[in-house]
Amino acid sequence: MNPEHSAMVDAAFAYGIPLTFNLDQVQRYVEHGIGANPAAAFNTFSHARTLAGPADTFVSINNDTLYSMAQLDLGVGPVLLEVPDTAGRYYVLQFVDAWTNNFAYVGHRATGTAAGKFLIVPPGWDGQVPENTTLITAPTLIVSIVGRWACNGVSDLPAVHTLQNAATLTQLDSSAVPAGLPVIDAAIAPEVQFLEKLRLYSQAYPPAQRDMPALEALAPLGITEPGTGRFAGMDTAQAKELGDAITDAQQRLMDFLRAGGVPVSNGWQLPYHAFDYNVDFFEVGTFNEPAYTSMPPNERYVRRTAAAIGGLWGNHAYEAAYAPVYVDSENTQLNGANDYVLHLSPTPPVNAFWSLTMYSVPDFYLVENQIKRYSLGDRTEGLEYEADGSLKIYLGSKRPADPRMAANWLPAPKGDFRPMMRMYEPDASIIDGSYEFPAIVRLNGK
Repeated sequence: MNPEHSAMVDAAFAYGIPLTFNLDQVQRYVEHGIGANPAAAFNTFSHARTLAGPADTFVSINNDTLYSMAQLDLGVGPVLLEVPDTAGRYYVLQFVDAWTNNFAYVGHRATGTAAGKFLIVPPGWDGQVPENTTLITAPTLIVSIVGRWACNGVSDLPAVHTLQNAATLTQLDSSAVPAGLPVIDAAIAPEVQFLEKLRLYSQAYPPAQRDMPALEALAPLGITEPGTGRFAGMDTAQAKELGDAITDAQQRLMDFLRAGGVPVSNGWQLPYHAFDYNVDFFEVGTFNEPAYTSMPPNERYVRRTAAAIGGLWGNHAYEAAYAPVYVDSENTQLNGANDYVLHLSPTPPVNAFWSLTMYSVPDFYLVENQIKRYSLGDRTEGLEYEADGSLKIYLGSKRPADPRMAANWLPAPKGDFRPMMRMYEPDASIIDGSYEFPAIVRLNGK
């Protein structure tokens, strides 16, 4: 492949992965469900009735809340969302368009915890909004609602289930049938199916107007072709050449993801603005402010792709801030063959709650372990705090012999791992960097 086309494949990958990867997950939810979330048709909720575990093979899934997911197809017209009064309990319904833009929030921070009604409408809709109903205009016909309900363990499940059941979606046109995603021709070579998905999906769900020139620049690859397109008849040699270029682009993206490309403090990556690439669509609960819209234009696409691969459907930092870490105080990859301690002094300041969750590398899945603990945080019962209120968390694949250390143990896999700190409704000191995360210190091992 000539260098010009290779560079174009890099550009297609950086630009298009959020759309294709996102819609692959949308289809998974509709057809099969994911882990604790059963399959649910478009425009209906899928409720997880248990906290996420290793069977929930979704990138960087949380273990703090019960998920209520819904995939909307607004080709049928407006959909009415009704939410219950949660009496102060933390919850958030995050609205994500086909390109992974977070364009609205409903919940504790954004709209309060009283009962409410919200009309979700397709682009360009200009109908009448019912009384006492908030309008939410979607940027694309496909929308994901990512709902999270705070749950304080098994005993709290029935209360959360009641709230989940009271959250409803209703098509205003009850007779309309969702069309769903464009169908990808199974005969197209697997090596180039990414490009075919990008071609079909970008035509069905156009990007923001400012992003159209970047899409049109991919025309030489065949991305903008109508009809069946060139990938349907591509010979084996061409498909392999493009497939190799896509693989190389993916590797470069993973290298970028590991390096972080974000501020680092004691090994912690602080990507608090990783989801700030949306600069066009601001509905209820979002902040159209420079602090959250100032991502350098030349970095928006690659950072959007990194966010999708490393934490699809993550929130803006004003809703929940995420801080992953790959390395210890010696800048060495964290590995379960070793034992580590993280001394939080003080613990992260938040207006809701915080947690530290363990993930495998490179999949970023929850890790099976003997005590069924996948995260711990300020709501975890039985933790042993220091006299000054600080907290020492122990990480490794083997349970510590010391009972006090075992109480604060977050099990790791035997191989490489990446913990992630989540801070729900973080204090300003988190976002401005005045709160400093301590390094993870290796206690023994090689």
